[in-house]
Amino acid sequence: MLETRNPEITRDETWLATIMAETDRAKEAFGIEIAELERGRAVLTMEITEAMVNGFGITHGGLVFTLADTAFAYACNEDATVTVASGADITFAKATHAGQTLTATAERRWRSGRNGLYDVSIVDETGETVAEFRGRSFGTSRPAPSTPAGAGGPA
Repeated sequence: MLETRNPEITRDETWLATIMAETDRAKEAFGIEIAELERGRAVLTMEITEAMVNGFGITHGGLVFTLADTAFAYACNEDATVTVASGADITFAKATHAGQTLTATAERRWRSGRNGLYDVSIVDETGETVAEFRGRSFGTSRPAPSTPAGAGGPA
């Protein structure tokens, strides 16, 4: 298992989540951090900023989904096959606000051939459930990025 709170994750060509850690600009844009990473499991955090709340002063649901989807992506890219979402569902359980920190824990439930099923639990800093997400994955034949996006390689 690789655990980190910093961007220094050792690149492993057989584990695409480690390549994603270098090339994932969306993760950076939303301030998402990798807290734990292992094949089939990922724990990511995101602090809610004022720019992330909707007109009701609560965290925009799309951003809760973004955190969950990002954790799902790291969990399902557990080998050398570029794996993407084929579908996902989310159930919101509790509103959150600016200043709170959300943690998404993604775990593989089932994987066979090119398909997989992953559950993501999103909690706030007190451990209360904010949302539950279920993602379905599909292994593609796309090549993995060879260099970080923005460094002369494919984006």
